[in-house]
Amino acid sequence: MTQDPHPQMEDFGPWLGRQLRRKGMSQSELAAALDVTRAAVSAWITGRATPRIDKIQAIDELLGLASGSSMTREETPDSAGSIDWHLRPAHEDGGRELGNAAAFAFDSNLAVLAREATQNSLDERFDETRAVRVRFILNELTGERLRGFQEAIRWDTIAPHIKAAADPAQKVGRVLADGLRELHEGGSLLLLRVDDYNANGLTDSEYDDGRFAAVIRRQMDSHKGDQAGGSYGLGKATLWATSRFGLVIVNSTLSAPYEGRRDRRVIGRIDLPWHKRDDKGYAGPAWLGERDPRRNGAARSWWAGERTVEELRLSRSNADPGTSFLIVGAYDPSGEATTLQEMHAALVKSLADGFWASMVSGRGKEPVLEASVEARRNDKEIVVPEERVDPHRYQRARSRAVRAYKNGETVDSLTSADDVVAARVPLLVPPRKTTGQTQPVEHSAVLLVTPAGDDEERPNRVAGMRGTLMTVSDRAVGDLPLGAPRFQAVLLAGHATGINDPDGEPKLDATLAEEFLRAAEPPEHNDWKPTEDLTATFARGAVSRLKEFRSAVLAAVRDTVRPADGGPADREVPEALQGLVKLDPPKPVKSPGYPTVRSASGEVDDEGAWRIRVEVRLPQREDPWVIRPLLRFSTRSGPRPEVPWARLEPLEECEVVDGSDLRCRSGARRVVFIGVSDITGHPVNARMSTVEVDLMRVRGGA
Repeated sequence: MTQDPHPQMEDFGPWLGRQLRRKGMSQSELAAALDVTRAAVSAWITGRATPRIDKIQAIDELLGLASGSSMTREETPDSAGSIDWHLRPAHEDGGRELGNAAAFAFDSNLAVLAREATQNSLDERFDETRAVRVRFILNELTGERLRGFQEAIRWDTIAPHIKAAADPAQKVGRVLADGLRELHEGGSLLLLRVDDYNANGLTDSEYDDGRFAAVIRRQMDSHKGDQAGGSYGLGKATLWATSRFGLVIVNSTLSAPYEGRRDRRVIGRIDLPWHKRDDKGYAGPAWLGERDPRRNGAARSWWAGERTVEELRLSRSNADPGTSFLIVGAYDPSGEATTLQEMHAALVKSLADGFWASMVSGRGKEPVLEASVEARRNDKEIVVPEERVDPHRYQRARSRAVRAYKNGETVDSLTSADDVVAARVPLLVPPRKTTGQTQPVEHSAVLLVTPAGDDEERPNRVAGMRGTLMTVSDRAVGDLPLGAPRFQAVLLAGHATGINDPDGEPKLDATLAEEFLRAAEPPEHNDWKPTEDLTATFARGAVSRLKEFRSAVLAAVRDTVRPADGGPADREVPEALQGLVKLDPPKPVKSPGYPTVRSASGEVDDEGAWRIRVEVRLPQREDPWVIRPLLRFSTRSGPRPEVPWARLEPLEECEVVDGSDLRCRSGARRVVFIGVSDITGHPVNARMSTVEVDLMRVRGGA
C-alpha cells in the first residue's frame, strides 16, 4: 500500500494543537490571549469550527510564526534555533551508567548490524503483498560537505560532551576518544544509512507505549508480537554500537498519522556514558530535537522540512512508509573491515547468509525482502555501485529448494541434480504454562533437500528458519549413509511453512510452533536451544521436545539422502573382482585418551548454590585416574569465571582427596559425584546463570 505522493493540506485542528505543544501553551491560555472562550479553541482543534481571519492572524503572531503560516500549515523553520541537543541530567541518587549495556549483548561487527537491522525491518512489514526494501548506504564525508553536515547535526553543541565522556579509563570512553582522534587526524566522517521501505515506521506517541518510544527512548522493549523475529528489544542497540560516538539520526515516514502528519518525523539520539562538563553532571543519553516545555525541557521529534532532511543526508527516495537510520561515525568494531570496499563486502555477505530465503520469490509473487548495499564518497562519488543481493548467486542450491517449494515443484526422491525433496518433520509443542491447555500440539515442519554443486564450499548442512525466513540455525549433518550425495537442506518451521487455514490465516499449530521456537532463541537468534524464556513459558518437557525435534530433523535428512539401493556397500561384487576388491567396515573411532564429562544435571538449592550431579567417562587404563572438576559460570563472550566448590560428594567409583580432587578406582570406566558451589564466589545470582563443568589433569595421573 503506497502512500499518496501528493497528500492534501493538513487540517487546521491537528496543526494548531501541535503548535501549542511546541510553544508550551495550553488551550485556555490561547483562549485568554485571543479573548475567546475555551470551548471555541477546543472546537478549532477538534475540527468542529475554524477561526475568523483576524483570529488566524493573531494566532500567527502569538505563536511566533511567519505571517500566513496558519493558512499554509507551515512549521517553525528548523534553522530558527528551535532544534538542539537536550541532555538527560545526572541521577539525583548518584547512580551512573558508563555505557549502554545492551550494546554489548552481541558480538560487535557489521555482519551483526546487518542481521539485526534487517530482521527489525522484516518484523515491521506494512503491506504483506509487497517486499520490504532495505538499503545500506555507506557515505564518507570530507571538507566542506563534512562541515555542512556537522552544522546540520549541531556538532558544536554535542562535541564538548563527547570529549568530556571520552575517559580512557572506561571501555566506552576509549571508543569515543579513538573516534575523536580519527575525525581530527583523518579529516573524514563515515556515515552508514539503513533505509527500509514498506515498513510501519516509528508511529505512535512520543512517550507512551508504541514503536517510536520503543526505539528512541527505551531499552529491551521490542514492542512486537509473538511471531516476530526479534523478541529481546536488543537488536536496535547494534545501530548505536556501530557508531564511534554512539550517535544515530532518524527520519521516519509513518504508516499511520501522528499529530496529523506522516512525513519526515526526525529525531537524533546519542548514547554517552555518565560525564561532567562545567561542573554539571549528565546521565549520558541526549536527544536532538525540539524542547518540550511540558516535559521539563526534554527533547521531542519534529516534522522537518525537505531541506533539513537533505542536509542531514536522510532524504528518502519515495513516499513508502518506513524509517531511515543514519549512523554517524560508522565503523566495524571488530576491526575486520576498514575500507569502504571491505565494509560493503561485509554487509553483502551478512545479508546473503542470513536472509537469502527471504529474498527468494515464488511464481507470480514478490519475495519478502529486497536488499542492496552501495558505497559513496561525498554524496556523489560512487566507490562501489549499488549491489542488489541475489540469493541465487550466494546460496544457489538452497534458493532452488525454497523456490521449488513455493512453486509446488517438489518431488518424493532425489533422481536429478535439480530435484527438491519435501518431507514432513513433527514438532510436538508443549502447552504454555499460562493457558488452560493441557495437551501438546503437533506441528509439521517442512524439510527441503536438494543436491549441492561440486563447487559449494560447505555442503551437507541444514539451515533452519521460521516466520520471515531469516536463517536461525545452520548446522552440519553427520553420520551420513554410505554413498549419500552432496546436498543442502532447508527446514521451514512455524509460519515459514506457509500452510494456512481456508480463510488465509496461519494454522494454529504453525502459530504455536512459531512461539515455541522463538522462545528457544538466544538474543542473537542464531540457534534453537534451551533458554530461560523457553522453560519459563512452556510446560515441563519443553527442552526434551526441542531436542527430539532437532534429532528428528537430522534423521529425516539422512533418510532423504540414503541411496535407494542401500548404497555401494549393498551391491553385489562381480565374481571376477572378488579378491581384488575388499569392502571392510570402517575402523571404530578410538575413545579419547582423557576423561570426559558424559552428563551433568543440577539445580539451584534453597541456599542459592548450584547442586550438580556429574558423570565422568574414563578411558581404559590400569593406573587410577586423579581428576579435578572445575565449575565455570557461562558467559555470552569472553572468559568463563571459575567458581570454587563448597564440597564434593563421591557417589560411585571415586573418593575425594585434598578437598578438591577425585581419585578414581583403578580400572573404573565411569565415576559419579555431586558438586555444590560456594555461593560466596558466585559472580551473579545462581538463578540468573548457567554453569559448565570442566576436568583438569592433576598429579600426572589423569
